[in-house]
Amino acid sequence: QVQLVESGGGLVQAGGSLALSCAPSGRLASGRTFRTYAMAWFRQAPGKEREFVAAITWNVGSTYYADSVKGRGTISRNNAKNTVYLQMNSLKPEDTAVYYCASSMELPRNLIDPTQYTYWGQGTQVTVSS
Repeated sequence: QVQLVESGGGLVQAGGSLALSCAPSGRLASGRTFRTYAMAWFRQAPGKEREFVAAITWNVGSTYYADSVKGRGTISRNNAKNTVYLQMNSLKPEDTAVYYCASSMELPRNLIDPTQYTYWGQGTQVTVSS
């Protein structure tokens, strides 16, 4: 089973920065069997629905951001390592959430729709203190 593994979460003060990364693990972590058309970051705060943060298309590298992180977040990828990154700056307490990485095996019709993604990580906690 494909599994994505996130890393880089933690506790940071408001105004600080954090870098998250995500890569496939298991049998698809080696060789050339990992295929994705787009990868994305979502987040879910307690009592709230999972929301889109950012996405990147794998071949062209086009990026898309939620309004709430535009200008503060940067999504990037390393195709050779099958790794996607999310750099978040000027963090706010409202950024506190579990951040999930997702991968789509087909080009999503709607990049911000979590149902368009096939594989998910288990999430990494990001806590921003005021």
